Amino acid sequence: MKKIAVFASGSGTNFQAIIDATKEGKLDCEISLLVCDQPGAKCIERAEQSSIPALVLSPKEFTSKAEYEARILQELEEKQVEFIALAGYMRLIGKTLLSSFEGKIVNIHPSLLPSFPGKDAIGQAFDAKVKVTGVTIHYVDEGMDTGPIIAQEAVKIDEMDTRYDLQKKIQKVEHQLYVNTLSNLFQ
Repeated sequence: MKKIAVFASGSGTNFQAIIDATKEGKLDCEISLLVCDQPGAKCIERAEQSSIPALVLSPKEFTSKAEYEARILQELEEKQVEFIALAGYMRLIGKTLLSSFEGKIVNIHPSLLPSFPGKDAIGQAFDAKVKVTGVTIHYVDEGMDTGPIIAQEAVKIDEMDTRYDLQKKIQKVEHQLYVNTLSNLFQ
């Protein structure tokens, strides 16, 4: 069984989908650690409710990105983590983690990359008045949402959709696509 870490910065709905899938036997892995860069984020509460250890670090407390990631790497090694799933983690992964987990870090992004990379992809798509957006799962490299794409699924934007409606549609797809993609990767 693969030992994974999930990195999250916010509410952690994708993290919860991964937790639920492991409990239901749909995802064959052990979530060994949550890494969070936002003290007080809802994902920390989700980890506690599922008895998953959480490493909560504020990057501002470190002198450099390398030092911050070295502290994370130390914890990942202690927990014997083999794979990292980013789930709403709002920081770019640097060389320290990339070199230690080359080809073993994936991210979920709420658009059909390469369209609408970066922050607020749902808002970007909504404001651009596109008819279709979606969800992308990709390997992580040094760029922002630029790594090789593993899976994508389109989400139609209806004329009457609000930004909130679109977010809910995207999240529904995310929760299924991420679990299915991780399951395939772990086989």
